[in-house]
Amino acid sequence: MASDPLNKNRMQVFKNKGKDQDKLFQEMRRRRNEVTVELRKNKREETLQKRRNVPITDSTDEEDVEKNLAKIDLGELVAKAGSAESAEQLIAVQSARKLLSSDRNPPIDALIDSGILPILVHCLERHDHPSLQFEAAWALTNIASGTSAQTQAVVKAGAVPLFLHLLLSSQQNVCEQAVWALGNIIGDGPALRDYVINLGVVPPLLTFIKPDIPITFLRNVTWVIVNLCRNKDPPPPVGTIKDILPALNVLILHTDINILVDTVWALSYLTDGGNEQIQMVIDSGVVPRLIPLLSHKEVKVQTAALRAVGNIVTGTDEQTQTVLNCDALSHFPNLLTHPKEKICKEAVWFLSNITAGNQSQVQAVIDEQLLPLIISNLSKGEFQTQKEAAWAISNLTISGNREQVARLIQEGVIAPFCDLLSCKDSQVVQVVLDGIHNMLKMAGSQVEQLANMIEECSGLDKIEALQNHENLDIYRLAYDIIEQYFSEETDEPNLAPQTTEGAFQFDPTTTIPSDGFKF
Repeated sequence: MASDPLNKNRMQVFKNKGKDQDKLFQEMRRRRNEVTVELRKNKREETLQKRRNVPITDSTDEEDVEKNLAKIDLGELVAKAGSAESAEQLIAVQSARKLLSSDRNPPIDALIDSGILPILVHCLERHDHPSLQFEAAWALTNIASGTSAQTQAVVKAGAVPLFLHLLLSSQQNVCEQAVWALGNIIGDGPALRDYVINLGVVPPLLTFIKPDIPITFLRNVTWVIVNLCRNKDPPPPVGTIKDILPALNVLILHTDINILVDTVWALSYLTDGGNEQIQMVIDSGVVPRLIPLLSHKEVKVQTAALRAVGNIVTGTDEQTQTVLNCDALSHFPNLLTHPKEKICKEAVWFLSNITAGNQSQVQAVIDEQLLPLIISNLSKGEFQTQKEAAWAISNLTISGNREQVARLIQEGVIAPFCDLLSCKDSQVVQVVLDGIHNMLKMAGSQVEQLANMIEECSGLDKIEALQNHENLDIYRLAYDIIEQYFSEETDEPNLAPQTTEGAFQFDPTTTIPSDGFKF
């Protein structure tokens, strides 16, 4: 099996002491390259996708529409929609909109095939007839809420420049409908996002963020901003990000939960685009406003905030320190014991990126009394949470000094850490072996006592079994650990780790000495 280059680099750390350490530590930090399954299923994420504009009608009206659907002659409907008689045209366009507003299988393709798109787009130009503009915009919004091909059909019909012009309409309902339509088009993906950006959507969109805007309208504007920030392959243009960040700094202070959640998700998407975008977010001054949301009463806000700050600490040590300087770690005792497992998992992932930092950052985790909580998640969490905890522990054995690693052992990490050696995830096994190997290398004169602790919790049996593992890197690492620390020749000078002055004399009758394990 091919070895994971990240783990391979981690395993070489002691052989390359002093060489490219900044590069190594950056590799230890782990970005999320995909949204986790739990967050994909999260209701908030679902509503951030393109969404259909459901009409404000009672159920009877919709049932009537459904019953009449089979009776409607689309050819006749299209002919009336193109009528020169305004009243007849409005009724026809409104009928098309009602068909498209059905919750149950709206006939989007049938209406596209009928040839009505050019007529609806032409109706957007009827500045003398705002009601017709509104109905046509609504119908086109719903077509654009469908599949990518259906959205593309609206774009190819020439609707986008006209929607942008409608953002300047004196009729608020027409403006809002244009915003919603553009949100659906932008939400299709980075190509259409950049097409709409290049046509100039951002400046007029941001003018709607003002105190007197109705809350429903502002929610739609914020949702469109999320879609502008959403994709990272490629990310939004740098100029667009710079234009949007001041608006997000305003919106993050809003009391409406929907607006707040969308705002924080927008920041999480921006901070998921690499160190340059992380720095832009930091420079905007939003981080001190973001950190307190880690303890917000609404789980939806906490979830989004945790992802956003978690993305920031995948950056450089300096970028990570910006988060720590805002007292972020004080929120983590509650996050690490949160009743929702996905929050615990994200919190441990966050800390795994802190323990990949410098020694003062590792010490901040220790000083906040977070090691016992990481170990608790390592021991009792669901497997994905345990996996994140294994990374947090293993990273600490690389970034931390001897005293910090000794503190980790003192807190009781060895048994639950060794337990994970039995799991079927090769990456986790390698991460744990790597951490155990690092601890043994740092143990100095205490190596025998540490080896005894590993043996007492059946860790040695598990390491011995891994000498038969199909993964070559795991086999080699297990073999090296046994050879160097658990064979009868461990007292050979070329194999024994260096001792340190003043090392604690471990009492072999107890697993951990009463005043702590020390190297």
